[in-house]
Amino acid sequence: MRIWAIVPAAGIGHRYGSAIPKQYLSLCGTPVLLHSIKRLLEIKEVEQIFVPLGSDDTLWKNLEFSHPKVKTIAGGCNRSQSVLNALEGLSSLAKEEDWVLVHDAVRPCVTEFDIKKIIREVRNDDVGGLLAYQVVDTIKELDDSDGVIKTIDREKLWFALTPQMFRYELIKKALRAAVLSDQPVTDEASAIEFLGLSPKIIPGEKSNIKITSAEDLLLAELIIMSWSRK
Repeated sequence: MRIWAIVPAAGIGHRYGSAIPKQYLSLCGTPVLLHSIKRLLEIKEVEQIFVPLGSDDTLWKNLEFSHPKVKTIAGGCNRSQSVLNALEGLSSLAKEEDWVLVHDAVRPCVTEFDIKKIIREVRNDDVGGLLAYQVVDTIKELDDSDGVIKTIDREKLWFALTPQMFRYELIKKALRAAVLSDQPVTDEASAIEFLGLSPKIIPGEKSNIKITSAEDLLLAELIIMSWSRK
């Protein structure tokens, strides 16, 4: 079984409000993006990691980072197009039945245990799957005036995480269909769902947070610092 990885890093992170894209912010002295890449490099089964970058990215070359398994490629105008560009870049290397792991550039706290878990749990699945954890808080639906309409049943609600893992040819087909149909997809699993298929949920750790605010960055520092104390 061959596994390829993609870490889309072409986003500029409007919500964070930083002067630089959040994937380049310093986390314990190392850019967030490199933490995410290094988590994948810990997995020996990963053949190569493709990192789609924005057309105006001037920061990657300043990282002074190189690894024979890591290759950059031109990203797209959104996540789907960036991942699709990387899949196209893999066309001469990957076979239809190979697996692809897609991991957010700003999820630096994913553990080796969880990555190995999704590989183990999904490798024999017909569709593929994603790391996720179950919603535990009460969820409210609001109207246009911010009034509560109803309480949502949380029993079958899960927060989607990454990595997400699908067969090479299947995820390429799914993303092409989504892009051609102008279908908004926020992750690879939603593209697979657009084909009428059901990705498998693999329970993951809540500490696999996504950096979207300054508070998230502080929490990520605490999580990574706690690893060094173990």
